[in-house]
Amino acid sequence: MEEIGHLDGRARAALGARAAEAARRLAGQGIEAVALTWVDVGGITRTKTVPIGRLEHAAAWGVGMSPVFDAYLVDDSIAPGRHVGGPVGDLRLHPDLDRLVPLAALPGWAHAPAFRYAQDGTAHPLDTRALLHREMARLAGGGWSVRAAFEIEWAVSDGEGDGFSPACHGPAYGMTRVSELSGYLRDLLAALRATGVSVDQLHPEYAAGQYEVSVAAEDPLGAADTAVLVRESIRAVSMEHGLAASFSPKVEADSVGNGMHVHLSLWRDGKVNMMTGGDGPHGLSPAGESFAAGILERLPALLAVCAPSVASYLRLVPSHWAGAFACWGLENREAALRLVTGADGERATAANLEVKCIDGAANPYLALAAVLAAGRAGIAAEAALPDPVTVDPASIDADERAARGIAALPSSLGASVAAFEADAVLRDALGEVVADTVATVRRGEIALLDGASPEEVAATVRWRH
Repeated sequence: MEEIGHLDGRARAALGARAAEAARRLAGQGIEAVALTWVDVGGITRTKTVPIGRLEHAAAWGVGMSPVFDAYLVDDSIAPGRHVGGPVGDLRLHPDLDRLVPLAALPGWAHAPAFRYAQDGTAHPLDTRALLHREMARLAGGGWSVRAAFEIEWAVSDGEGDGFSPACHGPAYGMTRVSELSGYLRDLLAALRATGVSVDQLHPEYAAGQYEVSVAAEDPLGAADTAVLVRESIRAVSMEHGLAASFSPKVEADSVGNGMHVHLSLWRDGKVNMMTGGDGPHGLSPAGESFAAGILERLPALLAVCAPSVASYLRLVPSHWAGAFACWGLENREAALRLVTGADGERATAANLEVKCIDGAANPYLALAAVLAAGRAGIAAEAALPDPVTVDPASIDADERAARGIAALPSSLGASVAAFEADAVLRDALGEVVADTVATVRRGEIALLDGASPEEVAATVRWRH
C-alpha cells in the first residue's frame, strides 16, 4: 500500500474526471449535495457541503477550510497550540471518491469522507485519515494487514431540551426494548443497508435507552469511515423519529456510558489470520501475540486518543465491562484486551482482539492509527504477553494484582496525557504536530471542566458526540 501522495496536475485531472462521472450518476439518483466530513482531534465530525454540480471541482482542487478546528474543544472554544489554533492558514478538503455513497438516512444527500491537503497538494499533517493510511502502509511493508470493525453504542432520548429521557424502558438486552422502538430500529437498519453498510447485528444494551450495532470487518481506514457513517445515519434516523442520539462516553453520571470498542485481527499477506492457529496462548501465533502485547504495553498512553474526554474516566471504572485494567484474557469482558476466538470451525476467519477501553468521544482514525502503531512496535520487538486473566481483575487482591503486573489504567485524562507524552513510539508514529495538538486539546478540556461535578461533566458532553 502506497502512502497518500502529492496532488500534481495529472492527479487532479484524474480526480476531477472520476468525480464528474460520479456526480452524473448521483444526480440521476436525486442527490443534490455531498457532505465532506472529517473528524477533529476532539472526536467531533465536522463538515463542509458542496452541491452535486461542484463535486468535480472539489475533487480536483479541494474545498477551503481553516486548520483551526483541530484545536476546538468540546464546547467549540479554541485551545491554541504550537502548530494550530489561530486564524491564519488554510487547507483543502478532497472527497475520497472510493467512499462516496448516497446517504440514505438523509434523502437527497451523499457522503464522502475527506482527505485534507495543504494548498501545495501535500498531505496536511493533522489529517488523521492520512495518518491511518500511513500506518496501514507501514504494516503492509512488513507483509501485514489488519481487519477491523467498531462496535457503536448509543443512547436514545425522547425528551426535550438538554436533559436525557430514555426513549425505551425495557430490561437490559431485552426484547421489550426492540418492541418499544421497532419502527425506529427497522428504519435504521434499512438506511444502513441502503447506504452499503454491512450490519452483523443490533441489540439493546445495558443502560436505559441504549443500543449497539456491530458491522462487518474491513480494512482499518474503511472501518473508521464506516464508524462515522453509522453514527451520522443513527443521528439522522433518530431525528426523523423525534428522538435524539448520544454517543457520549457518559450520558448520565449515574449510568454506564457508550463504548466504541474496536475488533482487530492481524493477517499475513492478507491470507492467514495471526490471531489463531498458532502455538501461543489460546492459539495465538507468535506475530499475533506480539501485536497484542504491543497494544497492551501502551494502553495507558493510548487512552489519550482512545478515551480522550474528561467524561471518559467516568465510564472507565472497574466491574462495568469497560476494560479498566491493563490486562488481557480469553473472552474476558473486564480485561482491556479481550481475545475472541469465535466458534469452532470459524476461528480461521473470526478470531480477533477486542480493545474495550475505546469510547464514543474518540476520533476513530486517530485511535486506530495509534493502536496499529502500538501493535506494529510489538511485532518489531517480538513482545510476549503476560499470563491471561481469567476473572474480573477487580476481584483479585491488590497485592496479587501487583505481583502479577495487572495495573489499573489511568483514572484521569491528565494521567493519560502524561503517559502519552512520555511514549516515544506513539509520538514518533503520529508525528510531532499530531502529538502536540492531542496534548493541547486534552489539557484544554481538562481546564474547561476543572472543578465540574460528574453530573456537570456528563451534561456538558452529552450532545457533543
